[in-house]
Amino acid sequence: MRYHTMLQNKKGVSLSGLLVWSVILIFIAISGLRIIPAYIEYSTIKKNLTAIVKETDSQNMDLNQIRLSFSKRAQIDNIKSVSGQDIKINRENGQIVLSAGYTTKFHSFPTYL
Repeated sequence: MRYHTMLQNKKGVSLSGLLVWSVILIFIAISGLRIIPAYIEYSTIKKNLTAIVKETDSQNMDLNQIRLSFSKRAQIDNIKSVSGQDIKINRENGQIVLSAGYTTKFHSFPTYL
């Protein structure tokens, strides 16, 4: 009787459960490794545009100088999806507003069938 209750109290992960969870975790890790670089690039672009706006508040730069400044920063930070010519520059209420539109494509998972 005591042996039977000991078997009922033992709980754990079976081999099939371990395999299922490991496949799920590996899929999440691979997806993250594909998506994270796009978010890092987005935050770098945003950081550079914010720094340029703060820089231009103290100085009166013309549009070409702003684009050149972004191009130099993009070269340093290895930004290849947006160039200085892609930046849209507007002046609203005496302030400079910078924006850039771009797309990032994720490669699909390889199939070996």
